[in-house]
Amino acid sequence: MSFNVLRCRQHVLLAVRHFSRVSPPPPACGVEPVIRVSNHTSHLGLPKQGPKPRQLLSLPPFPAHPLPGKDSATCGQPSHITAISWVKYYFDGVPNPVIQSLFNKGLVQVEFLNSNGPSVQSEGQKNAMRKIKHNEVMEIGARVYVPVSVAESRISRRFDAIPSGTLYPNADEIAYLQRLVRYKDSAIIVLNKPPKLPVKGNLPVHNSLDALAAAALSYEYEESPKLVHRLDRESSGLLLMGRTKDSTAYLHWLFSDINRAKSSSKAWNDACESTYQRFWALVIGSPKEKEGLICAPLSKVLLDDGKTERVILSNCSGLEASQEAVTEYRVLGPMINGCSWIELRPHTSRKHQLRVHCAEALGTPIVGDYKYGWFVHRRWKQMPRADFEPTTGEPYKLRRPEGLDIQKGSVLSKVPLLHLHCRELVLPNIEKFLELNVLKSENHHRKSKHSSKPDLLRFVAWMPSHMKISWNLMSSYLV
Repeated sequence: MSFNVLRCRQHVLLAVRHFSRVSPPPPACGVEPVIRVSNHTSHLGLPKQGPKPRQLLSLPPFPAHPLPGKDSATCGQPSHITAISWVKYYFDGVPNPVIQSLFNKGLVQVEFLNSNGPSVQSEGQKNAMRKIKHNEVMEIGARVYVPVSVAESRISRRFDAIPSGTLYPNADEIAYLQRLVRYKDSAIIVLNKPPKLPVKGNLPVHNSLDALAAAALSYEYEESPKLVHRLDRESSGLLLMGRTKDSTAYLHWLFSDINRAKSSSKAWNDACESTYQRFWALVIGSPKEKEGLICAPLSKVLLDDGKTERVILSNCSGLEASQEAVTEYRVLGPMINGCSWIELRPHTSRKHQLRVHCAEALGTPIVGDYKYGWFVHRRWKQMPRADFEPTTGEPYKLRRPEGLDIQKGSVLSKVPLLHLHCRELVLPNIEKFLELNVLKSENHHRKSKHSSKPDLLRFVAWMPSHMKISWNLMSSYLV
């Protein structure tokens, strides 16, 4: 009886096993096996796969107006700007050989343009794109795509220490603050604020930027620089300060409201209309629409403890005070590891505007924003999982760079830091307009020494270390 049972089991095993360890597995449908050699041993196997599709990052549509911060004499009109000049302009700070190599390898692509502008594809369809040469002239509305690796950067192994809680910083702390300065003239100072450095101080906060600036950033001026707008303590990026009372008044008026009163100077009005900020943020999930405009008023409420203040979307009932809030957004690339990079351009300056609009209006809270995205963070799976490349439908696979500490607040750390960074800032040349106004008031017709300078200034600041790590990790996805 046991012998018959054993023979039956052998028959079952033979029926299930189609090949032995010696014979190769059957090839995939439509693929002929080839002879592969490894370790001086030949064997049959599948042919080597071709190049992997790359994750692409989209640039904004090429504008119809002159590029802010570019000299019109050297740059020319928008219709005479080449593709490589446009990519270098957007990725200011990336070495020129890196961008040139992408064009040489044919990795830069552009969407086909028709009579109505860029081709708009429905979800799930492939955008019609072609390779673009470095010397091709850009067309208005054209959208360029480059590999995400163009924005990869080296990450410092050591974090700079934030100045200690004192109103009189020492020489090392003053040197640290002065290293944050990206630009300085007689009217303004532009800083690249690191995360965790508070901007506005109060009684329990002594190491705020406005207090430390009086000791470290006054330089030869008697009065200390003044803040004209704010960034959250956990966020990072470009921060603007006025050095004099006149420049501070101009900047306060500039950032006061979206509907500004017109002045008699056409150059000043045009420069004010061209003013903008652009933020990069990493959000959980991906917005349904790839780009759009969020018009959602905000209201402030107090929680049950009577002390904690929270910003929420206004229900427009008329029973509560609300403020107009407008944000323009654009998705930079596909969703990877459950997250996606987006670009935000606020048209108004409200407290926590970008964080609330991302969390409540788009339904995609910013990574590390536990105040407005706590419940989503609790459900968010941080372990790498398969997401799909949009053009081929094939899955990505995460490759962790060797020797990189991912526990420094990046997307894979247990408690990520806030991934919100003010990357780009365009504003009028305050120094130039102040001198022109002084000469006009004194009825002087002599030429100003700043008259040859541009009407607009443009600044770009790269991300802090924890966002660099997240960017490098997500751009290292391989199919």
